[in-house]
Amino acid sequence: MRFRVVPAAYVLPLRRVGRTDEVLLQLRCGTGYMDGHWAAAAAGHVEADESVHAAACREAEEELGIGLVPADLVPLTVMHRTHGNHRAIDERVDFFFSCRTWTGEPRRVEQAKSADLRWCSLDDLPEPVVPHELFVLAGLRRGDLPPIISFGFDGATSADARAPRR
Repeated sequence: MRFRVVPAAYVLPLRRVGRTDEVLLQLRCGTGYMDGHWAAAAAGHVEADESVHAAACREAEEELGIGLVPADLVPLTVMHRTHGNHRAIDERVDFFFSCRTWTGEPRRVEQAKSADLRWCSLDDLPEPVVPHELFVLAGLRRGDLPPIISFGFDGATSADARAPRR
């Protein structure tokens, strides 16, 4: 059966504090999806006729008020995921990027959709984190994030989704 996937871009701003990497996360609220969970500071659907790089830059501006250019984005992984319910909205391809350079100071721009914005150590993340995003953050912390991940297929959990090492 053919199906369509919804592409989304995720931006994980990173900074180095001493010997620790910190990631900027937002606390979701008022969205109807994973409210009360910590998530990527900026993320959203890729719009028609928009590249994933342009979407990532747009989302960073809309949600954090920061300026990014595609050269600021560091590709982390691509995640093909499903909720296993055959609903088109739940068939996804997520493009995860990090960045260490931007213009402006990150802030909560969409306050109705974000209850908090916080720099968090990759070694000590708040709870709960959106499960598929937690998988990416854990791989980023360990330094073994595969370039392509499948998540949620065949009843797989985030631990089962890890790609074999080469």
